[in-house]
Amino acid sequence: MRFVIVTGMSGAGKSTTMKILEDLGYFCVDNLPVMLINKFVDLAFGTDENEISQIAIGIDIRSGHSLMQLDHIIDGIKASGKPLEVLFLDASDEMLIKRFKETRRSHPLTTMGRVDEGIAKERETLAFLKVKADYIIDTDLLLVKELRGELEKIFINNKEYKNIFINVLSFGFKYGIPTDSDLVFDVRFMPNPYYVEDLRPKTGNNKEVQEYVMNSEISGEFVEKLLDMIKFLIPNYVAEGKNQLVISIGCTGGKHRSVTVANMLYNELNKSDAYGIKLTHRDIERR
Repeated sequence: MRFVIVTGMSGAGKSTTMKILEDLGYFCVDNLPVMLINKFVDLAFGTDENEISQIAIGIDIRSGHSLMQLDHIIDGIKASGKPLEVLFLDASDEMLIKRFKETRRSHPLTTMGRVDEGIAKERETLAFLKVKADYIIDTDLLLVKELRGELEKIFINNKEYKNIFINVLSFGFKYGIPTDSDLVFDVRFMPNPYYVEDLRPKTGNNKEVQEYVMNSEISGEFVEKLLDMIKFLIPNYVAEGKNQLVISIGCTGGKHRSVTVANMLYNELNKSDAYGIKLTHRDIERR
């Protein structure tokens, strides 16, 4: 039996997550009253496991004052030895505000007030649930298909999950440094294919460009040191509680050197199933 409580910030993707879990074979119940959870758990674990073996219930801020009872309910279920897991969906305040504006929805805590005030109240109220979460997924960087991939990794393939999602991002300094960057690396010291006529129209996704950029002792040494540092930093960021990490690699135009290095970094980090990862080439199509 696998029993999951899905919770988190309004606008962070709980409804989408429940739909995905349902598609993955989970029996899903959304917005179950908190006072019924213990009865539901008793019924669920009292049924034939061959009939219902995967259950997810959605709980959010709409539960009102009774939500605080969830603290003791979770402790009680786990103390009884039942395999309860808690998934917490999160996103930055900026992203949540953007999503509420795009959907023209009001925040459930401030139907007539400011969205940012509702988000602040909700974040404070749900802090105890985030602490209790077995899995935290920050959806700032995730498309629906990528969220599905993370959920499959955790709840279908039973992979180890470190509660961090990494975005390896290439960019061009001439177009500005990505504002959401956590780490920024400048690779403009590497050999520049732009000055080779045959390579100029190509990108760091092409083998010829990659070979040109990396055909330098200093390029190879840099990539080796970069990989070593990133692999050192990731577990320390996880221990600190960071849920997403944006690693930005920049060159002049964001087409050749940064793309080459970003690809190499992504390919190496993607060998691990312990965290989610995506690759973005922000400026590769610019001229």
